[in-house]
Amino acid sequence: MTEKIFRRRSVSRRTLLSGTAGLLGGATLSSGAALAQNTAPTSTGAAGNSPPSPRYPDPAWLALRQEQIIEPELEIADPHHHLWDRPGHRFLIDQLLADTSSGHNVTETVFIECGSMYRADGPVEMKPVGETEFVNGTAAMSASGQYGRTRLCRGIVGHADLRLGDAVVRVLEAQIAAGDGRFRGIRHSVTWDASDVLSRARTNSPKGQMYDSTWRAGFARLAPLKLTFEAWLYHPQLPDLADLARAFPQTTIILNHVGGPVGIGPYKDKKGETFAQWKVGITEVAKSQNVVVKLGGLGMTFGMFDFYVREKPPSSTDLETAYRPYIETCIAAFGVNRSMFESNFPPDGATSSYPILWNAFKRLAAGSSAYEKAMLFSGTAKRVYRLA
Repeated sequence: MTEKIFRRRSVSRRTLLSGTAGLLGGATLSSGAALAQNTAPTSTGAAGNSPPSPRYPDPAWLALRQEQIIEPELEIADPHHHLWDRPGHRFLIDQLLADTSSGHNVTETVFIECGSMYRADGPVEMKPVGETEFVNGTAAMSASGQYGRTRLCRGIVGHADLRLGDAVVRVLEAQIAAGDGRFRGIRHSVTWDASDVLSRARTNSPKGQMYDSTWRAGFARLAPLKLTFEAWLYHPQLPDLADLARAFPQTTIILNHVGGPVGIGPYKDKKGETFAQWKVGITEVAKSQNVVVKLGGLGMTFGMFDFYVREKPPSSTDLETAYRPYIETCIAAFGVNRSMFESNFPPDGATSSYPILWNAFKRLAAGSSAYEKAMLFSGTAKRVYRLA
């Protein structure tokens, strides 16, 4: 294929990603009708987020960057990926296997809820159990050994609406049963921002959701059932999470995507100010020993970098340079025993391929000891999600 054709495709892709309503990790790139379509009502009966752009990710664009695998023997437990079958974009066992088998030593993975395969019938609050049933089937397929040595979805994180308060325990128990020994916790997105450029995702959480007494009553039901909580929010909400962590020291909280630094809408062209605010928030959250951080999610289109609109995908060195301030700040605050690299695929596929991303993480950890690498790439994930 000629360079001219490649450039035409890249320009089209740039227009698509930067000027239309793609949804990645719960954040939209435009408001108005598209936002209304992608934001679920407050009911838990929503079938999940609308899909990203039908042309995302762009395999031809990602293929423009190829690298040799760095440290191919280093064990990886990928603690954050999704599975879905949405109009224009399928990411199921075959697509996940293509990524996990692309050269790195991925031994096991953890699925994180994404509103996939909710039940069509039955009580509204129980519909998310369908997602766990679906993912547990994928895990069972992988456990047969027929699809290789990687144990996909060895841990499962689903959804339960904590706004049910004490009544959420019925949903949690159903999720545990559906997971058949693999269910580890829930994610109830609390993303909120005053700007309508940023999505509030399926939960449509109000401002201050984590302070709500009924929501906290539901949250209090997690620890007795040995369930973790995945915290997905935007960086201005980090002080709210710090307060929640102090209030529930017995509950393991897993902060997604280095705390969600935002680089679009009102935060565009304010990267220095955003980084400073984010760092203060991260430092405060890290003071609570029950919080663990996931190192990743920086390739989503609402974040701090625009690699996804460029003519060619970034190299692992490009990603290393861009991500280093965020990754190093988190590791310094949390330590390697409370930090874990994550792929966040397929959303982070907007910026790079799976092997390129893990190469970048390995570059970032190049100066670490063998023990530190083991914790960052597999040890912390195995402990937190009880994968051993």
